[in-house]
Amino acid sequence: MAPTDPSTCHPDLTVPWSAPPGPESRIWVGPGALAQAQAAGPVALLHDRRLPDEWVERARQALQPSLVLPVRSGEAGKSMQEVTRLLSALAEAGLPRSGAIMGLGGGATTDVAGFVAATYLRGVRYFAAPTTLLSMVDAAVGGKTGVNLPEGKNLVGAFWPAEAVWCDTDTLDTLPVRDFRSGAAEVFKHGLLAAPELLDEVLPSQRSGAGLTQFSQRLPEVVRRAVQVKADIVARDPTEQSERAFLNLGHTLAHALETFTHQRLPHGEAVGYGMHFAALLSEAHGAKNLSGHTHAFLNWQNPEPLPRLSLEALWPIINRDKKADTQGPRWVLLHELGQPYLTRVDRALLDDVFRQWQRDI
Repeated sequence: MAPTDPSTCHPDLTVPWSAPPGPESRIWVGPGALAQAQAAGPVALLHDRRLPDEWVERARQALQPSLVLPVRSGEAGKSMQEVTRLLSALAEAGLPRSGAIMGLGGGATTDVAGFVAATYLRGVRYFAAPTTLLSMVDAAVGGKTGVNLPEGKNLVGAFWPAEAVWCDTDTLDTLPVRDFRSGAAEVFKHGLLAAPELLDEVLPSQRSGAGLTQFSQRLPEVVRRAVQVKADIVARDPTEQSERAFLNLGHTLAHALETFTHQRLPHGEAVGYGMHFAALLSEAHGAKNLSGHTHAFLNWQNPEPLPRLSLEALWPIINRDKKADTQGPRWVLLHELGQPYLTRVDRALLDDVFRQWQRDI
């Protein structure tokens, strides 16, 4: 696809904010979006060290950064040790408070870069250029940043929205199929929450053929629609006081699976497993015709097989989930497609549904 002319482009979406660093996030979605990246003042570019040189160079040309720092790839980079290394490099280089940080890469990289931006000099401006499907539709949008602890995923972080997000769908062309399908879990999740038409876009159907691919002509519109779902929810609840928790559909079990496997299970595949568990729990609470969708998604996604595990082994991790309170974990379930809610679930029922889930997967 030919790059979009930056001079004729306007943001596809905006997300209003009532907190620093600004009144809204501007989001561009489509081929060539990275060419529109710009930021006033000195910029530090933090990029996934495994990112193809082509994309690092494109970001260099657009932003003319004063400092370029590679970040450890994947969940290995979401550590306090990596954050400390990056903060020290920024301090040594003398990036001023008037400067900015740009995160270029997948969801782990944008999580780390955003957290570094939120904490360096008590907060500098932040920009994001997500390069994976998962980071475009989820991690880079909405202002959540975070790193992991040995005790669990994303237990340290801050709400620090990017002033601008450039979702250049051209970056998806060379993404491995497994990574693309992993990221599709968040698209599918947004379909379950608020846009059922996205389910047909992802799964094999008359519309999508063999299912969503990085070469689909409809991909930019699918990404834009999925981002819109998240942007709408975040605009109403930026700091997760109420409905923003719905975006964690499937994530309570997913984060536990990631921690249990020491981050070897990719996030999107963990979410695929977690969404099916949430669908089965929802049906145990009276919902109908949900698990068929999530089981079909798992079959299409073809995730990494899980090791032998039990709910008892996962329970200490689940209890540390960020939606948990003094009475224990809470789960995001669905009354039906497009109708999420947050509730507690009886442990005996969880045990029963967990056994059913294990038979399904």
